[in-house]
Amino acid sequence: LYIQTKSFSLAQPLMAKINTPKLHVLFAKAKESEGKFEEAAAAYERAKDMDNVVRLHLTKLKNPPKAFALVRKTRSAEGASLVSKFCQDTGDHPAAIEFLLMARKQEEAFQLAQLHEEMDTYVRFLGDTGTMEEFQKLAKYFEAKGSFSSAGQLFEKCEQYQQALKLYLRCGATEIERAINVVGRANNDSLTNQLVDFLMGETDGIMKDHNYLFRLHMALHQYEQAAHTAVLIARQEQEMGNYKLAHSQLFDTFKELESQNKRPPAELTRQLMLLHSYILVKTLVKLNDHVSAARMLVRVAKNISKFPRHVVPILTSTVIECQRAGLKKTAFDYASMLMRPEYRKNISEQYKRKIENIVRKPEKMEEEEPTCECPFCNAKGPEADLECTSCKNIIPYCVATGRRMVLGDWAQCPSCRFPCRASVFVKIIAAEKICPMCNQQIVLAAIQKISDPLPMLKSQSAVPEAEEIGK
Repeated sequence: LYIQTKSFSLAQPLMAKINTPKLHVLFAKAKESEGKFEEAAAAYERAKDMDNVVRLHLTKLKNPPKAFALVRKTRSAEGASLVSKFCQDTGDHPAAIEFLLMARKQEEAFQLAQLHEEMDTYVRFLGDTGTMEEFQKLAKYFEAKGSFSSAGQLFEKCEQYQQALKLYLRCGATEIERAINVVGRANNDSLTNQLVDFLMGETDGIMKDHNYLFRLHMALHQYEQAAHTAVLIARQEQEMGNYKLAHSQLFDTFKELESQNKRPPAELTRQLMLLHSYILVKTLVKLNDHVSAARMLVRVAKNISKFPRHVVPILTSTVIECQRAGLKKTAFDYASMLMRPEYRKNISEQYKRKIENIVRKPEKMEEEEPTCECPFCNAKGPEADLECTSCKNIIPYCVATGRRMVLGDWAQCPSCRFPCRASVFVKIIAAEKICPMCNQQIVLAAIQKISDPLPMLKSQSAVPEAEEIGK
């Protein structure tokens, strides 16, 4: 009654207690007719009439950003139409395209985008909401313009994988990742063969990085081929002396296969172990654990042909660390190896005389390596020997020392879940802050000793054949 009689001053105190939208609309219209637009907008908002709130912010309150924000929140087609017209009138074509699409006026938005060279904007705001016909229309537009990457992405959206791959390959090396993804989605032998030919250089004479072939196998869930490729890539990096890169390649592959419930092949796990043994040496020396450093270097030196770029430096380090650790006989053995003509000339002058003296005045006595029990059968064996001579099992190695894991000191890295001796891992994290295997920062409090690791150990050693790579 107060509103109808325009007694707004009397009606105002009561409006906060009113829940009827119709009355708030009447009050809003009355305030609008009086030119009190802020009050009118507030009343329309209480009435949940957001389109009129948008209109007032655009036309009377001169607050377009508020109108834009409201429409983006409500997704109202009518409100979007109001905003799109305002944007066109003010020359804001990207925003006009956004709100035309929100108003479900696709054709008008397309024409505007085409007229003002804003087709990328159109595609961005269309997102995944378009129809197959719309995506195909856009794909052909971009292909005609020579924008092969954009066209490929749109053909992919409308599931025309053959055309998408063709356009990605026309981009050369810049869109290989997209090409791999589309082939993975298509899972089609013909498309796979096309991409493999491209990666192998059959189409342009340029051999691509082997990492792409690895990622293609992973995308196709071809885990055996992926693991084999990863080993080849890591071997190449290792032969060039890029040990950390090789380690990273193998570690990432190991974790990816593990996440797919696939057992990494023995070749991969052994190569990772060998690289990790070498990378550990620097940390162990920092901790003054020269015995463990020496044992790891001996393990590497036994496989020195796999480290062709640094044969002499590795053998030299092995001799020096064995001397420091009191492994005199082992130091003599590798010092003698360094005296071979092909190695001797490359020994650093800093160590040459010392190594020559070790050979001239050999000390061939050293204590036997400490032993510990195999976690599978309890038979004792040397700590650095990862194959049990009794049960023939491969014993898990500690990522902190490279030595055998022991049941009474069992823990895991909280990040990568690789096993470690708790007592030593704590020391390494206190000093280095990061896990030597995964290079992730570790909080000391997160390291927990596992009281009974046997069930976990047995489950890992008893992966069903169906889950093994190549089975």
